[in-house]
Amino acid sequence: MTITMQNYGLTWTDADGMPQASAVAYDQASANRQNEKLEASGCSGIEIVPVSPGRLAETKA
Repeated sequence: MTITMQNYGLTWTDADGMPQASAVAYDQASANRQNEKLEASGCSGIEIVPVSPGRLAETKA
């Protein structure tokens, strides 16, 4: 049986209106925790996006 791990990145807009993207990849549980932290700090437009191994999320234009 093959186990495949899915990685996730986050994109969001910070409180100053600047688009941001995570500089690391997370597993699902960690991405959810990071999402909660971003919401608590006043960020908006937060999205958890699947990323391929070795790739990171990209900021929205």
